[in-house]
Amino acid sequence: MKDLCVGAVQMVSGASVADNLAQAERLLRQAAERGAQLVLLPENFAHLSDRGSADAAEPYAGVAGASADRQPIQYALQRWAAELGLWLVAGAVPLSEREDGSVVAGGRTRSACLVYDDRGALRARYDKMHLFDVEVADAAGRYRESASIEPGERPRAAASPWAQLGLSICFDLRFPELYRELATAGAEILFVPAAFTYVTGQAHWMTLLRARAVENGCYVVAANQGGEHSPKRRTWGHSAIIDPWGEVIAEAGEGESVIIATLSGDKLKSVRERMPLLSMRRL
Repeated sequence: MKDLCVGAVQMVSGASVADNLAQAERLLRQAAERGAQLVLLPENFAHLSDRGSADAAEPYAGVAGASADRQPIQYALQRWAAELGLWLVAGAVPLSEREDGSVVAGGRTRSACLVYDDRGALRARYDKMHLFDVEVADAAGRYRESASIEPGERPRAAASPWAQLGLSICFDLRFPELYRELATAGAEILFVPAAFTYVTGQAHWMTLLRARAVENGCYVVAANQGGEHSPKRRTWGHSAIIDPWGEVIAEAGEGESVIIATLSGDKLKSVRERMPLLSMRRL
């Protein structure tokens, strides 16, 4: 791994795609001005509504590139990456098509994390595997992502000039086997775009992030939503960047924010040499 200045953008997204994209661009420009080379956007950065994501779903542009008319979210991402000279790991984008171009049936979507390089070229797509079908003691009470989202089938990593990037989305964070598979396949930085609820985030967010870093000897970069989205939806915030020893090296509070940290290749090498967990496992 090579040293990398990374940023995580925390947002309070709503139902207006146009407003959310304007907020995301403003925060990405702040990250670029502060020296970030790669930036993570949170889950549902372009659309977060009690109605689900179908209203904002786009066809998948793939490597051919997006159209401003048909794929405004993907078009904005590729434009920002090229204009700002940033690699972007773009939270979760609602897509109406699978990676092979087939249409998702039943009015559902795929929740996809998209990676763009600094020329605006798409480098990887990961579809969220674990869906948030739970009961929570908040105003919403019951969440059923599977009613509107089709799960992905496989883990996905992306090669970059600095490191192998392990991709995940929000509720995936509770399933350590996903991150172990990414780490054993070579991932050195794990990305967690999220919209963790206030209740579950307050209880478990930081514990889970630090555990994924420590058990895999990886950096973790996590961008969360952080505020009031509707009378039924409040998210925890506290986006964070964590080193392979489990130390929190940058953390946000609530509300929109940009956090920045430099990830050290020497630090990752040192931790893995002193605590070679990946080579010591028995199962």
